[in-house]
Amino acid sequence: MNEKVRERLIFALDVDSFAVAEKWVRQLHDKVGVFKIGKQLFTRCGPEVVKMARAVGGDIFLDLKYHDIPNTVAKAALEAARLGVRMCNVHALGGRAMMETTVAEIDAHYPRGSAERPLLLAVTILTSSDEETLREVGIDHPVDEMVVRLAKLAQSAGMDGVVASPREAALIRAACGPDFVIVTPGVRPACAALDDQNRVMTPAEAIVAGADYLVIGRPISAAADPAAAADKILVEMAQGLRAS
Repeated sequence: MNEKVRERLIFALDVDSFAVAEKWVRQLHDKVGVFKIGKQLFTRCGPEVVKMARAVGGDIFLDLKYHDIPNTVAKAALEAARLGVRMCNVHALGGRAMMETTVAEIDAHYPRGSAERPLLLAVTILTSSDEETLREVGIDHPVDEMVVRLAKLAQSAGMDGVVASPREAALIRAACGPDFVIVTPGVRPACAALDDQNRVMTPAEAIVAGADYLVIGRPISAAADPAAAADKILVEMAQGLRAS
């Protein structure tokens, strides 16, 4: 499979042990470009699981969604960068000052253009959320409007890109231009279950809509043959790239 396709596929290591995480990294490191380590695995295993995955042969998306006062988030992002991760993220709802402070901290230690500098991503609206979810917390705007608003705020604060549903990818691409990175969870092959995602697309649809990276977990991990499932997704992604 074309390396440019493989490097766009992110596998979600949503597991609860170092041994299981290592099993998946060893099994899939030649199928996916990046492994996503989230709150469950990082809380259980800490930085050692990041070091393991990098040593076995995978780039890392440290998906901890920082959201705190600006200095705290900036220092946390710096420690993520020191672990050598490819990407890390914050919540765009943390606001401009939080994102700007984080960008400034990373820029001071890892200048733009340096190989060691991670991509700084802002989470817009979680793919499990819908309009009712937003209303419950006092946001009376449609999901797509909020996603674009937060994406533009993140871009103006100097962030490299956003994490957003593929259903808003085209809107973000139109609002933020061709160089703004879009990472999309909520991607499911046509035959896969939706699980707890509400706003989803197939891999090909997400690529055509403007996504740069696709985060996929259960459609691979729950498959009878995970490697074959990953190959099928790569084929769908390649079809999307040819059509985009």
